[in-house]
Amino acid sequence: MWLKSMALTIWDIIDPIYYACTRLRSIGGGNEKSSAFRVRLTLYQGRPITLSDGTMIQKGDILLKIHLHNVVLLRDMLPLENEIKKARFLYRFIDSSLPDLALYVKNHPKSQDIRGLIGITMLNRGCEKLGFEAFPISSTAYRCLKWMSLMPICLLSVSQPFKNLKKHVPTYLFMSKDQLLQKLCGVDDKPKKIV
Repeated sequence: MWLKSMALTIWDIIDPIYYACTRLRSIGGGNEKSSAFRVRLTLYQGRPITLSDGTMIQKGDILLKIHLHNVVLLRDMLPLENEIKKARFLYRFIDSSLPDLALYVKNHPKSQDIRGLIGITMLNRGCEKLGFEAFPISSTAYRCLKWMSLMPICLLSVSQPFKNLKKHVPTYLFMSKDQLLQKLCGVDDKPKKIV
């Protein structure tokens, strides 16, 4: 536990530098710790994908790339005793952040051009219940690169990361814009300032 706590302390110090050097933006009314996500626009460069609602994602489409705010999530998950509690916490935190994400897309100057969301994760169990669809990464080289970059997160987030190592495979997650905007149902969708 103390080793993970020390690693998270170092990560917390480095994270603002990483954030300043990327094009990532916080969502959630300017309080970056209130949302599970940090985002940026990206041009899709992969193979064509058709989502379950009929949305086609093709090379050159504009997507909102989502990054979990890992240091915040991992710190909150550190005291949790078992994998079930961690999974429930992660699910609830992401679910509660999706309306803010939907408002961000709705109010974005390029909202009409955004086709959907894309993310890459090794923690994709239950993603369908949140509205995401998982697709394998076809490029072996890119999959290996993402595995190396995501493995530290896996080591810090699960109790026995080496027990099911083969199950920890980087995967694309997609969600169409229409699917995301459904998260606004019943939410006060007054325009918020885009940060």
